[in-house]
Amino acid sequence: MTMLVRKTVVATGLIVAVLGGAAGCGEVEKAVNKGGDTRCSEYTAQDSAKKHTTVTKFLEEERGDDASIDQNTVDLAVAAINLMCSAQANPDTPIREADLTGVLVPK
Repeated sequence: MTMLVRKTVVATGLIVAVLGGAAGCGEVEKAVNKGGDTRCSEYTAQDSAKKHTTVTKFLEEERGDDASIDQNTVDLAVAAINLMCSAQANPDTPIREADLTGVLVPK
């Protein structure tokens, strides 16, 4: 293979990888997200959008089904987890330890 052909193949591969990655970015982020196993130290470092992704995955894990989780439920869970993580002395506490009574199951 000539040097020009090799560079063209590499450049084409990079373009395909970048375009393909951009299309499935949300799904990839959700796949690598730890959900309920996310530690408070990691969670508090996330921006708002990432927190919502993390909490949505956690709620899906807890419900054990593919049911759609409404935005209000996610917002309530984010607030409860924010409160727990800000009050936690141990930054290694997983977010699944937040008291979500009333969010996941009505009181």
